[in-house]
Amino acid sequence: MTEDSTDLFRALFAARVVPVLVPMPAPKAYSYLVPEGMAVQPGSIVQVPLGPRQVIGVVWDEEGQEPVDPKKLKEITLVFDCPPLKPEMRRFLDWVSSYTVSPPGLVARMALRAPAALDPEPMVEALRLTDTRPERMTDARSRVIAAADNGFAWTRSGLAHAAGVSSSVIDGLTAQGVFETIFMPPPPVVAAPDPDFVPARLEGLQKAAAEELLEKVGAGSFSVSLIDGITGSGKTEVYFEAIAATLKAGKQVLILLPEIALTASFLERFQDRFGSKPAEWHSDLAPRTREKVWRQVTEGGVRVVAGARSALFLPFEDLGLIIVDEEHDPAYKQEDRVFYNARDMAVVRARIGDFPVVLVSATPSVESRVNGDLGRYAAIHLPTRYGDAALPHLGVVDMRRHPPERGGFLSPVLLNQIGKAVGRGEQALLFLNRRGYAPLTLCRVCGHRFQCPDCSSWLVEHRFRGQIQCHHCGYAQKTPEACPECGTFDHLVACGPGVERIAEEVDRHFPDARTIVLSSDLMGVKRLRLELEAIQRGEADIVVGTQLVAKGHNFPMMTFVGIVDADIGLSNGDPRAAERTFQLLSQVTGRAGRTGLKSLGLLQTYQPQHPVMQAIVSGDSHAFYEREISEREKALLPPFGRLASLIVSAETRAEAEGHARGLRQSAPQVSGISILGPAEAPLALIRGRHRFRLLVHGRRNSDMQSFVKTMIAAGPKVRGSVSVQLDIDPQSFL
Repeated sequence: MTEDSTDLFRALFAARVVPVLVPMPAPKAYSYLVPEGMAVQPGSIVQVPLGPRQVIGVVWDEEGQEPVDPKKLKEITLVFDCPPLKPEMRRFLDWVSSYTVSPPGLVARMALRAPAALDPEPMVEALRLTDTRPERMTDARSRVIAAADNGFAWTRSGLAHAAGVSSSVIDGLTAQGVFETIFMPPPPVVAAPDPDFVPARLEGLQKAAAEELLEKVGAGSFSVSLIDGITGSGKTEVYFEAIAATLKAGKQVLILLPEIALTASFLERFQDRFGSKPAEWHSDLAPRTREKVWRQVTEGGVRVVAGARSALFLPFEDLGLIIVDEEHDPAYKQEDRVFYNARDMAVVRARIGDFPVVLVSATPSVESRVNGDLGRYAAIHLPTRYGDAALPHLGVVDMRRHPPERGGFLSPVLLNQIGKAVGRGEQALLFLNRRGYAPLTLCRVCGHRFQCPDCSSWLVEHRFRGQIQCHHCGYAQKTPEACPECGTFDHLVACGPGVERIAEEVDRHFPDARTIVLSSDLMGVKRLRLELEAIQRGEADIVVGTQLVAKGHNFPMMTFVGIVDADIGLSNGDPRAAERTFQLLSQVTGRAGRTGLKSLGLLQTYQPQHPVMQAIVSGDSHAFYEREISEREKALLPPFGRLASLIVSAETRAEAEGHARGLRQSAPQVSGISILGPAEAPLALIRGRHRFRLLVHGRRNSDMQSFVKTMIAAGPKVRGSVSVQLDIDPQSFL
């Protein structure tokens, strides 16, 4: 070490320089001075100047920091009064940053999603009864004093409500000294769950599965368990026992759900078992509620959180268990800013924190299934439904032999079974994973097709709203009456079905039936929850829905499920197409017969001999997984190989293609890693940006991150409108 650098390190020590991660795409932490009298430590959440702004940051660990002249540094302006991020959380954020090749500041930003919660919640003003009594007693005053005579403190409005009086009565008693004003901690956002509120009544296979899971939880160290159970097999009740054991050990629990905003039934089941609901965490929460949940999670007041994928980045005070329900669901993959799969990151967080994680699914991902087969995960199988409930009888409807009537999309076989179910006072579900009325509108005269001006996709007709809309960028226009190409009126035709069109066909055949359409673009979250509750109460006869209906809902009166177009997911070129189709159709047909009623599921298909259709109808999921795993292994696709996707986009096609070709030419020569492309992405234009894709393929032990970082560093610099998105382990190939 030179004399100059020695002097600089001494100056740094004297000036107390610390690294701070700020929420921006910088490659590393910035150095800041700690003012005299301010105490910080790694993990402290602070406010620092960044250019002309004040931003939130996190004091980071000092490993590998280069010395900086303290005279050139700015000072930390504020330390927030909240618990610092724990070492395990900082290691997790570093790991995610390294694995996804994302700037560490953007990853840390995901842990600081509620900036208003960084200051302590204000104390709540309350009233407590004193020994003083009013000069004149009235009936209203007597009721107030009787209500408050238990020694507890009350809020003004709460006491007035309990005593059945107006707030002015409370104010009068307070003025006479009957009540004293005190300040209490803010109330918890949810009540504490009681692990013994309603003890579980498991039997047979469910009881054995729970005992096996409790062994893992009781060990108190890292493990991964995969609960692989058919729909209705009691998987939720089994992992509830693991939650109860974790709560008794004084630890916190995180339950990840793919669509938390739509799973009111899960929250109710949790309340029935533990006496209170878990705290929710998802994008539809009110800002104030998000702030309270974040703060109380960091302080340990919230014991259980049920949340979407972003809940994985909540800074828990003492996390002891993660449950990943429906672990196969594509909703766990984030494809914005930081690209990550919450299922895989949950396993990493559990490993770093040295506690158990439980993956749950009726149709596990191929990756999890392989890990279970190889013994990396403890596989817990539940092959039968809970209680007396039987699986629905499943069959295919060959659309070549039983075509629908002209202009329709429902086979007579399907219509016949719908009529039988409704006639018995039961419910029927029709599933089509396509929103709107029709996916394409064209002119019969000139053949003009309505396409999004900013994307390479057709405009979808939404007849209920009177619009045609792009589902990729949101562009919409009023449904035209005339063709813009040839000007002909009344010759526009809707091609293909969406759920709205299927509902229209259902109304034509069953005009007296109560029909509900479930689709995310027709209603908000609150309305969807109300509709789902109405279906559970039997207030609908026929339900027409998109993949929302496959999210673990329990419809007691549902005895018939019809898949309108079972082939829809098999023709998109996605290497996971067969797996996803199998999972989705299995989940949908599993909505039938969950309470013991005899049930039926039918799949309309033009490919009745396809392995996916045969696996679903026969109930032989083992054969499907065996075939799918074998195909993946031959092609060295995940989990036997690794993939990374780079999407290069720009305002002009030439810019995007030129940059993509430059990246391809700069790729290092590494044994076992190859590059496909660049080629136009299947969706070559989105939001007016042209897109080219590079796909990196390597063996399972390939260092994909180093390869990609080397390629990007050696490639052309990002200039003009060019943008590069990197996705390690991609799930989408559009």
